[in-house]
Amino acid sequence: MTVEPRAASRKLSGKKVLILGLARQGTALARFLAAEGAEVTVSDLRDEMALAGRLADLEGLPIRYELGGHPANLLKGVDLVCLSGGVPTDSPIVEKAHKRGIPLSNDAQLFLERCPAPVIGITGSAGKTTTTAIVGEMCRQAGLRTWVGGNIGNPLIADLSEIGRDDWVVMELSSFQLEIMGISPHVAAVLNVTPNHLDRHGDMETYLAAKRSIVSRQTAADYAVLGYDDANARSLALDTAAHLLWFSDRGEVEEGAFSTNGELTLRRIEGNEPVDRLICSRDGIRLLGRHNVLNVLAAAALASTAGVGVEAIGRVARSFEGVEHRLELVREIGGARWYDDSIATAPERTLAALASFQEPIVLLAGGRDKDLPWGEFAEVALRRVRRLVTFGEAGGMIARVVRERMAAPSEGRRTLEEITETEALQDAVQAAAEAARPGDVVLLSPGGTSYDAFVDFAARGDRFKELVGAL
Repeated sequence: MTVEPRAASRKLSGKKVLILGLARQGTALARFLAAEGAEVTVSDLRDEMALAGRLADLEGLPIRYELGGHPANLLKGVDLVCLSGGVPTDSPIVEKAHKRGIPLSNDAQLFLERCPAPVIGITGSAGKTTTTAIVGEMCRQAGLRTWVGGNIGNPLIADLSEIGRDDWVVMELSSFQLEIMGISPHVAAVLNVTPNHLDRHGDMETYLAAKRSIVSRQTAADYAVLGYDDANARSLALDTAAHLLWFSDRGEVEEGAFSTNGELTLRRIEGNEPVDRLICSRDGIRLLGRHNVLNVLAAAALASTAGVGVEAIGRVARSFEGVEHRLELVREIGGARWYDDSIATAPERTLAALASFQEPIVLLAGGRDKDLPWGEFAEVALRRVRRLVTFGEAGGMIARVVRERMAAPSEGRRTLEEITETEALQDAVQAAAEAARPGDVVLLSPGGTSYDAFVDFAARGDRFKELVGAL
């Protein structure tokens, strides 16, 4: 693919740039901007002690720090304000910057403006990390020099100087990044758009608008890959000028990837005619659950836009074993298998995890709620979970919602025997260990974020695995 400039890159040398938030993205961005010759100021609500590790990473660079708050005088003379993902656009200092006409940006925007290689950008309410990892591996299997990062854990701005025109970049993008971006990648995927992060975006319309920006600035020379089975993702076809590819687990698509009759098929238009190629059998995928079949299909369609052949696509589809903290088998104890699905930070993702198993389930659910609906979770839990163990800030709320559904009349068979409320994750693990029986699946799939007790879902998953390892 020939890369045309995405946008006129901002010249950063000598510009005064304010970075809000010194997390992973902010740290990488501060290093990049300092190297570009910008006058960099970093502000974070946390103090020096809490940020000791980040500050050590940037030691010796010409960076000014304002820690413990975001005073308004920080905006004096500033040419650009860059937000880390955790900084909301309605925070007072961001609103002041907007009123003063100071442009907003972030690491993803600056990267896309400057990247010499074609970029495959992937977003969605769920599945984007797994899909990003699969696409990266498919490209590598085809012999392409491939860079994988973004919201998946590696801010790609740190690798910009090493990326060449013949490389490919696979980039996970969150709604937090997309909501302020004025640029779309050459290849863009929207896997699904279901209720998530409503504590940040307020309502589904605003959340969908953030996702829309990944395709809305594409041209006819670009590709958009959309989830046909998800109504919100499907609707975005009206918002892009790009060449459309689809993926579906419910039937054939005009062009893209689909699953029918137990087989996964890649369909591309060649010479004005559709050409179908077998990827693999549905049973050949190692990943659990229908949601992961969709992830593989999306990855196949995306990888094909990079010229990856069906042989490499199929090889990865059959061999990929998953990403850490995503239905990851931790160990078997006394005939019960323990799984880490800490990535499930919305009730819908917990529902997808529950649908991946036929065995009786001991479910650990909790964390911090994102103002999301829990009614469907409660209905499914009554029929798929044998024992529910709640924990964390949202634990009591989850238990209450499920108990209310238990008290309501129902015609269907119920499997839920008992609900146990606990305070912390370690208490939940102990309660689950006491409840587990041979043949059970013990599943950490919280449905809430980790921020009530952990820095992120990975830290929560690591702690879970540590606790399970000690049983």
